[in-house]
Amino acid sequence: MQLPSSSNAPEGARDERFDGLVRMARRHFGVRAALLTTGNRGLQQVCACDGWTLVDPLPDGHLPLFHVTQTDALLVVPDIHRDEHLRNHDLVKVLPGLRFLAACSLPGADGALFGVLYLLHDQPRDLDVEQHQGLRDLAELAAGVLVREESDRRELERLQESERRLAPAIAGSGTGIWDRNAVTGEIHYSTGWKALLGYADHEVGNRIEESYTRVHPDDLAYVQATIQAHFERRTEAYEVEHRLRCRDGSYKWVCSRGKVVERDEFGKPLRMVGTTTDITAMRALSEKMQQTAALMTDLTNEIPGMVFQYRRRLDGHSYFSYVSAGVREIYGLTPEQLEQSADALHAIIHPDDLALYLGSLETSARDLKPWHLEYRVQLPGCGASWRQGDARPRPLADGSVLWHGFITDITERKLIEAELQVFATTDSLTQLSNRRHFMQQLESELARVQRSVGYCAAILMFDLDHFKSINDRWGHSVGDLALRHFSAILCAQLRRTDAAGRMGGEEFAVALSNASVGEAMIFAQRVQQELDRTPLPHGDERLALAVSVGIATIHPTDVSAEATLSRSDMALYRAKRGGRNRIECH
Repeated sequence: MQLPSSSNAPEGARDERFDGLVRMARRHFGVRAALLTTGNRGLQQVCACDGWTLVDPLPDGHLPLFHVTQTDALLVVPDIHRDEHLRNHDLVKVLPGLRFLAACSLPGADGALFGVLYLLHDQPRDLDVEQHQGLRDLAELAAGVLVREESDRRELERLQESERRLAPAIAGSGTGIWDRNAVTGEIHYSTGWKALLGYADHEVGNRIEESYTRVHPDDLAYVQATIQAHFERRTEAYEVEHRLRCRDGSYKWVCSRGKVVERDEFGKPLRMVGTTTDITAMRALSEKMQQTAALMTDLTNEIPGMVFQYRRRLDGHSYFSYVSAGVREIYGLTPEQLEQSADALHAIIHPDDLALYLGSLETSARDLKPWHLEYRVQLPGCGASWRQGDARPRPLADGSVLWHGFITDITERKLIEAELQVFATTDSLTQLSNRRHFMQQLESELARVQRSVGYCAAILMFDLDHFKSINDRWGHSVGDLALRHFSAILCAQLRRTDAAGRMGGEEFAVALSNASVGEAMIFAQRVQQELDRTPLPHGDERLALAVSVGIATIHPTDVSAEATLSRSDMALYRAKRGGRNRIECH
């Protein structure tokens, strides 16, 4: 059956998935035609149809929609010729053989009407109670898909709006974005990236060979080796601190981060995107990672999922009366495995989440409130992955509860959230807290000192001695190794309640909870002794390292963590001035 589409109706309503649904409806109920419309109460557009074909088009609004204006409404007209409202309707004029009509609304969120599912036949007939329920079930299944599509559309709009808000911040943050084709060698830079080095938009080419000419000669091999390691999947991401030549010939220290986002079937990298940030002014690492937000929008464009109908009886037995083919991708199961019992699904839900999963369904059934849950599943050979479930419950006459809903895979989103959390709080080189996160930890320690009588704590500042000479003599790659080496020694001395962070360059800080100055002195001595016993291995040589330490007590009268830190910093200055490899207390 072909029906007209109003120009004011929503665009893109036609969906091949609904073709199968109306075909199934026509065959199941044994009628001549079935069709599905979408839209509001005033304008309906045909989304899918199967059966009769209209000879003449109908004018807008001439579907028998005035009978079905409320959500969850069901209209059955056994014989149109005997119905005073419909027997002279335009629909009958263009389909003179039409005798039977049934229509069920597609319930949307908050009482909205998404559309109507119609059954049409050329003989008078009626529907029994079971067929009424079957028509309602099909309508709710179609509505569930439409509700999910509307939710996805709103989420995409939210992400796009977030991207638009971030654009001005990117332009003024001192960070540039690049996008590299790993096959052709083309690399494209944002306007902000070029401005970072003082170039106009037209003054930078798009070849990787040219980009390498701007890298400081002493850093080039290190940069290329780091990129190659990521290409070969020996690292999770590309990240390196190096120097870039500006337009005026001077060099600027930058942090370059990137990741391969596309690979071919053999694992060969195809595309790599990333950022370059000016770290001359010691930018906080978390501020740089905000630039990745724009790269995440594509991850939610096409989310595979599973449409389902789930039933829970009064005796507690549950099963899926319908699941779409997506069940194989979402759960690694077949529809047949779930049509008698949900036990096969319960077996793959993460043990730590199973009680939460079952409890959330119990609450939804008791309160008849929408079900929403994020939980983990364990698929064979895949480890743990995340799923999100959304469904609407409906009580049935026999006391059971029926849900219509949708399951999506949100593993990528969860991984990105965890990665962003690490990037926002961690120094990438040493894996210690970055300055911002450490200062938050120090504020928390100060608050404990201020509210607990008799509680004491100490703050220590560490500075690697002669670090500049290590960089100058051995290169920055060895300097990075020295920083990691010291960080490992420092972490080995920490208790679970202590906090350590890299404050910038070769400076580190430690907050010792429930510790006096004397205990802090012992801690600092242990670090110095371990550093002296463990020189840095470099080829056939062992490089001796030393560190100066400044110690201060965290006072209840300190107005801020910065005030506390400044005292240990002054003590550190005295240690450096007094000959280095010393410990001074404020």
